[in-house]
Formats: sequence, structure tokens, C-alpha cells
Amino acid sequence: MAKLDIVTYPDLLLTNKSEPILNITADTHKLIQDMADTMYSFAGVGLAAIQVGISQQVIIYDHLTQDNNKNFQAIINPEIIEQHGVQTSEKEGCLSLPDLRTDVKRFKTVSVKGLNAEGKPITIDAEGLLAVILQHEIEHLNGILLVDKISALKRNIYKRKTLKNLARG
Repeated sequence: MAKLDIVTYPDLLLTNKSEPILNITADTHKLIQDMADTMYSFAGVGLAAIQVGISQQVIIYDHLTQDNNKNFQAIINPEIIEQHGVQTSEKEGCLSLPDLRTDVKRFKTVSVKGLNAEGKPITIDAEGLLAVILQHEIEHLNGILLVDKISALKRNIYKRKTLKNLARG
């Protein structure tokens, strides 16, 4: 399929709330496959549609990728319906925030409901890395970024560094 461009911080598109998908179409299926190709090309474990410039509630993930065994999953209109416990996601990163790695407090377990690519209702009970990935990608759909999880001082330093790099072009 196609490798898409990743929207990077400080692009304001990333702060927008994504729209639910009301009808799953061939375009939806193409978007999902293109997102997977993009995620794998950047060695990511998750991707939200907003990160490729599409303001729709679609995420993909693959927390088990090993030896080129690609087995991504897609969730349309995902929503966290239950959450328990606390864990620290160490050195969490994001394709839209290059060069940022930070520890983030996340729920230890989550239950996520949504639709699969065929439009059938699904519920995923996740813990550990999968719980982190799902929380991270769903936050993207709500306009919440990893940079929002760090202190104001670190955020300002990262923003200045990013803007300086953009100015260099």
C-alpha cells in the first residue's frame, strides 16, 4: 500500500479531537492498511489516524511484532470503558514527537470497546505494554499528546528545541 507522512509536534492538528467513523468504507480499509505500512516503516507499535493527518477515530497497534511477523489490529471509535491500577511506562515515545522519551504514569489495566475493521463490536482487556499503547493512541484521538504529560519546564525546553530544529529546516 502506501507509507504516509507522520504529523509531528508542534503541528496543531495533533491537538484536535478526532471524529467518530459512522460508516466503514473501502477508504477506511485503505487508511488502516496505509497506517499499518507507516507504523511498521517507523518501527512503531501503535498509530492513530490523526498522526497521519486524518481526523478520524481509528487506531492500529502491534505489540507482538517479532522477526517481521506483522499482526496489527485496528480499532475504530475506541473508548476506554474500564481502568484499574497504576504503572509507570518507562521511556515512552511517540512517532509524532521525535527525540522525546519520558516516563508516564498510566493505568495498569484497561478495557477498550470499539469496532474492528469489519464493523463488529469488540472489547479488549489489556494490561502491561498493550494497555500503555491503547491509552497512548486513544489520547491522540482526544488531542492529548505525550508532551502534555511532562512538566511545563521540560515541555518548554522540548518545544524550543523542536522549533529551533524546524527553523534550520
